[in-house]
Amino acid sequence: MSRFFPAMMSAAHSREITPDEADALFSREMQGVAPLTRGKDRADVATGPRAPSEAQLARREEAQKALGNELDGLSDSYVEHLSPHDPVEYRRDGIQVGVLDRLRQGGYPPEAQLNLMRRPLIECRREVHRFIQDAWGSELRSLLVIHGKGRDGESHAALIRSYLVHWLQQMPEVQAWSSAPQRHGGLGATLVMLRKSRAARDNNRERHQKRRG
Repeated sequence: MSRFFPAMMSAAHSREITPDEADALFSREMQGVAPLTRGKDRADVATGPRAPSEAQLARREEAQKALGNELDGLSDSYVEHLSPHDPVEYRRDGIQVGVLDRLRQGGYPPEAQLNLMRRPLIECRREVHRFIQDAWGSELRSLLVIHGKGRDGESHAALIRSYLVHWLQQMPEVQAWSSAPQRHGGLGATLVMLRKSRAARDNNRERHQKRRG
């Protein structure tokens, strides 16, 4: 066909092509072309729409999960599994080292706790987000999240612990966290310190002004 249209165009520039001439040009260009057989190389136009494949269903499920990620702002993307034998700790810029040290030692008694033991990953993500938001809205500062330790890095408890750290990093309300001391669960639990809410900061500012006044 790639040679047929140029031949038609060149003839069209000189005069109008008659139907007989067009048929002759087409027959000449189609010489040596074998028709499709009634076998595997023929399109099956009688078949209706097919059911989605397993791969398509898997991609659809991943897309739905991605939508869920957008709803709460937390990601379920792959994270490196933490060893259940290594403690975790973190403080954001501007948070004093002494605050993290005191948190690690259990110097801030937990005001609320969340138990994630043996719960599905997607449920844990949802509950962590809700727990942090509710605590921050209630002006709580020190929290305890129980997730278990696990025997190795591939255990469910170690997986949840790894994702918890991943989620906490994405939440601006969180200013520090640390593995809990033994009396609060040891490596099977994480202490979380929240920053002050805007209302709490306003109240503190008002109290300081009254003291000065």
